[in-house]
Amino acid sequence: MRAANKKTILLIIGLIFTTLFSGCTDWKKKYEALNVEHQNLRGLYERAAQEKGQLATQVSQGQRTIEELQRQIAERNQSPAEATGFGEGYDVAFDPSAGTITVTLDNAILFSSGKATLKGRNSVELDHIRSVLQSKYSGREIDVVGHTDSDPIKKSKWKDNWELSAQRALTVVRYLISKGIPKETIRAVGRGESQPVASNSTASGKAKNRRVEIVVYMR
Repeated sequence: MRAANKKTILLIIGLIFTTLFSGCTDWKKKYEALNVEHQNLRGLYERAAQEKGQLATQVSQGQRTIEELQRQIAERNQSPAEATGFGEGYDVAFDPSAGTITVTLDNAILFSSGKATLKGRNSVELDHIRSVLQSKYSGREIDVVGHTDSDPIKKSKWKDNWELSAQRALTVVRYLISKGIPKETIRAVGRGESQPVASNSTASGKAKNRRVEIVVYMR
């Protein structure tokens, strides 16, 4: 009887040690997994904090630029084209409340009627705009927005004005990227005939509506 009890006790002790050892192994694995997760979360937090600081700096710099442009326009009596650095001869609008600079190019300068390829392999106007963007507005987000008049597509291959305007905007984006504008800062937007700036009832109005806008975001 004593021998049987001794064997039973030894068996119980063995089970206890096995359970404890197994439990320790499981807790060690859980600890290691939690530690890895903690390190990952810490890295994400530190990166987010760094990006937040960079964004705050960028927004602050953008606001100072906006204020300086306002001052130049008001005190020096400069035009938006002069104050923004694009120079006379360019159609430039500065919107302090929105924090945007918009350069407008007539489609006739860039494209033949119904086409979405540039008239030449190089564009003097786009090259100039690109140089100003790189020198004065590096890192800023940019929209290239295509617009058309209200005349329906009849002879060209495009499905409608939305497609034509989007393809023209994309052509300008690709050109600027090929000249050094970072692709992560620029996008193409097609507006079709939805945002006219003049009446489509006259030839001159239609010509104004056929345009490409390059919008620089300062905030």
